[in-house]
Amino acid sequence: MNDQINTERRYQSGFGNEYATEAVAGALPQGRNSPQRAPFDLYPELISGTAFTAPRHENRRSWLYRRQPSVVAGRYQPYEQTTWRTGGDRSVAAPPEPMRWHPAPLPADVANIDFIDGVHTMAANGDADSQHGLAAHVYLAGRSMERRAFVNADGEILFVPQQGRLVITSEMGVLEVKPGQIALMPRGVVFKVGLPDGPSRGYLCENYGAHFRLPELGPIGSNGLANARDFQAPVAACEEEAEVAYELVKKFGGRFWHAPTSHSPFNVVAWHGNLSPVRYDTANFMTIGSISFDHPDPSIFTVLTSPSDTPGTANCDFVIFPPRWLVMENTFRPPWYHRNVMSEFMGLVYGEYDAKPGGFKPGGASLHNLMVPHGPDEEAFDKASHADLKPQKLDNTLAFMFESRYRLIPTESALNSPTLDAGYADCWAGLKDQFKPG
Repeated sequence: MNDQINTERRYQSGFGNEYATEAVAGALPQGRNSPQRAPFDLYPELISGTAFTAPRHENRRSWLYRRQPSVVAGRYQPYEQTTWRTGGDRSVAAPPEPMRWHPAPLPADVANIDFIDGVHTMAANGDADSQHGLAAHVYLAGRSMERRAFVNADGEILFVPQQGRLVITSEMGVLEVKPGQIALMPRGVVFKVGLPDGPSRGYLCENYGAHFRLPELGPIGSNGLANARDFQAPVAACEEEAEVAYELVKKFGGRFWHAPTSHSPFNVVAWHGNLSPVRYDTANFMTIGSISFDHPDPSIFTVLTSPSDTPGTANCDFVIFPPRWLVMENTFRPPWYHRNVMSEFMGLVYGEYDAKPGGFKPGGASLHNLMVPHGPDEEAFDKASHADLKPQKLDNTLAFMFESRYRLIPTESALNSPTLDAGYADCWAGLKDQFKPG
């Protein structure tokens, strides 16, 4: 487990499966969850991702069998993390216009910054205590978490690496995630982040609302988009040096706390259940598209969805724009100009985004809030309006979107950032009145 660059890791297949795994044969109790004495005198511990009485198909929980229970920790003291914000700050006066940020440069002292301290909130909405909404962050980190661990009681975290691999060690085992892949960490699960490639940058979605799940397929049928079998959960992997001191940092109600522990929190010898970290390679996404005419709605690119209390209107959708063929006839192929009831925070992992071929760079971000008009820039509009409509492959590209029914409020630091593109609106300034009656 201490090998940060091991490429021979084993995984379990599926999304929301009933997983069962043990690092030591015989460590997993059979036929019951909490025997009077667990095998090898391990401590059974339940982590519940939903209320006990949640419907069976929505219930998420896992039983962990560990060398010491997680109650063994010192007293918590406040911890200062001023760049990670929670929920939307309604005192911020965010203009109702498109916004875009250039890629954030890695800070000069990045070698001293680990994942916890390297998170910067770009925009957020909702409220963690009322369990709705999300926050969109970027992380800029250059140091692996060694004897530090983190647990987020406010929401689950979706990792979207953009530069450098992540080795995410959790209570349930280890996930290695590279750009083009994503990882999902459940609320309340302890983890640490290693950086085998050195300084790293990427995006995070902190989801305060309902668990991310696979979207319904409707008329698409029983196959397509992100298939459950392509998600991978870790196998049990107890840290060898269990009796070693750790600092445990906890995010709780938007505030940060830390406490000392005399042992590794990664001391789980076996576990079973359906609450687990997972990773997914977006190269396995089965893209659906139009093969006749018109640009289809971006909902067909949804990988994961966090539903709200309004059917079909998400607390958060995670949407990707991967490599794909465009074959539509007599059609303006890029996204059309639009004003949506959903708010869109967008990022670019690599390549070029077809609606903004010049101004949107890997590592950058944009925010188009609800009912804010946006669409292709002047260059993309002119090119697509006069293109020879032969089959076209969009290749070597991966953009994504965190989409929410709620207004996303930028943080003060994002609004005052030197990376904010003050001239973003200029990309549409050259769109002239081309009306030619008769």
